[in-house]
Amino acid sequence: MTSTNREIAEHLLACYDTIYIVLGESAPAFTNDAYVVRAYESARAYGELALEMREHLGGAKVSPLPVLDAVLRRAVAGDASGALVLYAMAMVVGPRLLVTLLDARTALTNDSALTELSNHASMDCVKEIRATGEVAKDQAPIEDPEWQSLARALSETFDAAGNAESLGLSR
Repeated sequence: MTSTNREIAEHLLACYDTIYIVLGESAPAFTNDAYVVRAYESARAYGELALEMREHLGGAKVSPLPVLDAVLRRAVAGDASGALVLYAMAMVVGPRLLVTLLDARTALTNDSALTELSNHASMDCVKEIRATGEVAKDQAPIEDPEWQSLARALSETFDAAGNAESLGLSR
């Protein structure tokens, strides 16, 4: 594996691990049962992606991606129901992760296994976004201006960190 491919793989692993850790830790405290289940299911999906990538890398250890960790933890703290962190995953993080995965596949050199892992991760990310949308459609809309301000601030945090479109490929 080239050093560039390894850096890309470690970055993707950090993204998956961060999502897995934050969602898994926070889900039990949510007050909305549907959001608890959705957060656990999403955490599990990203945990599986992390495991696959870690195995591909031979057991690599990575640190959480700072801006992603900050955004997700801010979303958890901003809404005890779990709605804000699921919003973040579907509308803020998920699309940026998809662009990151596309960028990764474009940057990879001669590593069909890593390319396949990235393709698989893209499909899983889309499945998680759709599953969150299915859960959210059965919930009452949130018309609280403070909640909406917090939701906008999540994107603004990424924008300020230089991650307006993606989660980047370097930490």
